[in-house]
Amino acid sequence: MYLRSSTSLSRISAIANRRSPAVFKRRDYSDNADSAKKGLVVGVYIDDSGNNLKLTPAADQINQESGGAILKALKIGKGFMKKGKSRLFFNTNLKYGTIAVVGIGKEESDDKENGDGIDAKKENIRIASANGCRSLVDCGIQNIFVSGMGDSESAAEGSTLGTWKFQEYKNKRDEIPKISLLEDKSSCSDGWCRGIIKSNAQNWSRKLTESASNHMTPTVFSKEVQDVLGKLGVNVIVRDKCWAEENKMGGLLNVAKGSIQPLSFLEINYSGGPKNDKPVVLVGKGVTFDSGGISIKPSAAMGEMRADMMGAANVVAAISAIAELKLPINVIGLTPLCENMPSSSALKPGDVIVAMNGKSIQVDNTDAEGRLILADALCYAATFKPKITIDLATLTGAMVVAIGEAATGVFSSSNIPWAAIESAGHYTGDRMWRFPLWNYYSSLIKGYSGFDLDNIGKGKGGGACTAAAFLKEFAPPGDWIHMDIAGVMKANGEDGLYISRGMSGKPTRALVQLISNLSEKS
Repeated sequence: MYLRSSTSLSRISAIANRRSPAVFKRRDYSDNADSAKKGLVVGVYIDDSGNNLKLTPAADQINQESGGAILKALKIGKGFMKKGKSRLFFNTNLKYGTIAVVGIGKEESDDKENGDGIDAKKENIRIASANGCRSLVDCGIQNIFVSGMGDSESAAEGSTLGTWKFQEYKNKRDEIPKISLLEDKSSCSDGWCRGIIKSNAQNWSRKLTESASNHMTPTVFSKEVQDVLGKLGVNVIVRDKCWAEENKMGGLLNVAKGSIQPLSFLEINYSGGPKNDKPVVLVGKGVTFDSGGISIKPSAAMGEMRADMMGAANVVAAISAIAELKLPINVIGLTPLCENMPSSSALKPGDVIVAMNGKSIQVDNTDAEGRLILADALCYAATFKPKITIDLATLTGAMVVAIGEAATGVFSSSNIPWAAIESAGHYTGDRMWRFPLWNYYSSLIKGYSGFDLDNIGKGKGGGACTAAAFLKEFAPPGDWIHMDIAGVMKANGEDGLYISRGMSGKPTRALVQLISNLSEKS
């Protein structure tokens, strides 16, 4: 056995000397290539002090096979084993050449008391499984078995999200490990499969948003969505400029006209429920690159605006998971896609345009373009008579100022849909925070003599709220949720430790969970 940690060599030697010869007789693993290539992740419960340890059932079995030496090693050093951290053991088991033991926090979660907005126990398992898998990958292990640790869905999510890498343009790509569930119980495997499906969907969203804008134009995005969703039996219709003109989508047409790249509008139809059931309509902002237009952005970090289509990416990714899960519900996805570029044909500050519902809009800032294309998409959403409409957009920098990268900002027409999305986010580890839709903010974008609405409105501050008030003017009747995901667009590699630095794909899994909950109620 070899233990990777900061434990002193003398202590490791002492443990080795106390081993039972019957159990720890040195074995020759040179001929057992299969086991040497396999890794295992098991968990241990641990309190905040790091002193009190309790093995999960899977870890306890592995410990017994090692003659109890694993538990003895974990107890070396006061507070040495930490929540979310892993310790590696080599050549202690005939089936698994390397074993990662990970700290998963307290056995009984107190998330209701700590008010952190997420289920702490599920989040701890995600972080632990991700770090356990990463530690094995660092050792060259590509065939990894993960214990469900009491919540196989969360273990699957952490493992799948934590080992994914964006490497589309690398000449030589790193191998993504094969992740499998250790337990064979049906109750574990069902949760595991759900976690894998939802996490793969989020990883697809991450892939779409990380892709360079010259490789992910509206046309390329549409083609990829057709390919992926078409294989799942989902109907994807790609609309073009002529269709937008026929529907008088002045917002989409005017934002798109500054770019040489043609616009696209995806209409996605998943029919999993009864034919006459009203659908859930998902609307995603799809600006595949946002320069700001004539109101051009500063050059610093402008390249990140390749991800200004994360709303659209989340919508199509969520529908892919919904289709794989075969949820008994009808879902419509709408994604207006275009670039926002400066050119001689671009939309200008002061221009007045007309949206699909006939409302005129003065464009004071061409960098407030997302609300313009969403306005038309929300108008079109009304034609489906939705039971609930949900739009997602990396809409405002003001949201980042308000709550940073901690949560998705949510605006809801009533308490019931807000409670539904908050509950879904709590389950999946995607924090939600509700913002007001007061008439005060609506008054700031109205009251002009020459046109109906202004795209940024009067006054200072509250930019996320005035943007939501603008969208409210176009939302279909009934329940409506607007999700400003600008703050959660990127992962910093620290918050949410199972998602590496880069575009996050959030909150794709929360969206899937919400639809799943709605399908159960239906």
